[in-house]
Amino acid sequence: MTLADLVIDGFDRVQQVVHGAVKGLTDDQLATPPAEGANTIAWLVWHLTRVQDDHLADLEDADQVWTSQGWHERFDLPFSPGATGYGQSAEDVAAVRASADLLTGYHDAVHDQTVAWLAGLEESQLDRIVDENWDPPVSLGVRLVSVLSDDLQHAGQAAYVRGILLRR
Repeated sequence: MTLADLVIDGFDRVQQVVHGAVKGLTDDQLATPPAEGANTIAWLVWHLTRVQDDHLADLEDADQVWTSQGWHERFDLPFSPGATGYGQSAEDVAAVRASADLLTGYHDAVHDQTVAWLAGLEESQLDRIVDENWDPPVSLGVRLVSVLSDDLQHAGQAAYVRGILLRR
């Protein structure tokens, strides 16, 4: 197994959890918070995918799938095209209404771009500094782990919310 294979496997697992979290749910279920002010499945999946799209497009110096493939228009959210979900309010969370097909379609498109770029990843690239706004500066390897960790946590949260909703 190569380093690229290892990281791709991690993102494959995120994709599997995302698909499982939304499968068979209605738009209303996807937009239902488990408690007042809590994150919905739709928002969690949208947010984790936006972060992956935003951060990895930056790493690979590529266009974001969100804007380059028209997903921003398909979702028709009341946010700027650059929004990723950071710092959003409960009202913003509630504004993310999308079907399972729309959510997984966007996620799969981002996953495809991610995997294509990661396939060429070499260990020697991991120490490259990609963000000097932190102390210590963030390397490519640290950023990949950060995105993967964030994605897995939010995908797990979406799966958990699914369980709550289906037991109501």
